[in-house]
Amino acid sequence: MARRNVVTVNRDCPAVSIPYGEPVTIQEGCTAQITQQLGGTITVYVDGSLYRVEGQDADALGLDPIHSSPAFEMEGPADKESVEEAAWSVLATCYDPEIPIDIVKLGLVYKCEVSPLDENSFRIDVDMTLTAPGCGMGTFIADEARAKLLAIPGVAEVHVDLVWDPPWSREMISEEGRLELGLV
Repeated sequence: MARRNVVTVNRDCPAVSIPYGEPVTIQEGCTAQITQQLGGTITVYVDGSLYRVEGQDADALGLDPIHSSPAFEMEGPADKESVEEAAWSVLATCYDPEIPIDIVKLGLVYKCEVSPLDENSFRIDVDMTLTAPGCGMGTFIADEARAKLLAIPGVAEVHVDLVWDPPWSREMISEEGRLELGLV
């Protein structure tokens, strides 16, 4: 097997172990294989384990830093419909660090509701699940979704709930996601 995207870590790099969600430091001088670079984070394989590296630490892998919050420009003032459209677009920039498909296509987002707080600000409520209960990455994915949603103009509050009913299954993956994964 060819080893593509192999880099030498050029400084100590903060990371999170996958799937446990424990903070770690990848040591300078380690060899790392980049397995995925999506949604503002990077997944690397080092010494038999997977780790998630935040985009701002991409320089430790010899890459340009990545800004994970997309910038949104809305025409005119934000309204419920434009915020909801932006919210779904933002959620599609969040990825499971082990699967190169966004959380929307994976079928992990069960609800995304926008409610006005006043005439100029909105609250977004999201119910989402994980591919496996107890996955330590759940809070990281939920926190990433929350932070990105808060960057939408007019959004003042975001509440992301991890839910387990109904349990996630492969049948929840969208047709587009199945095509990307080679399941169709």
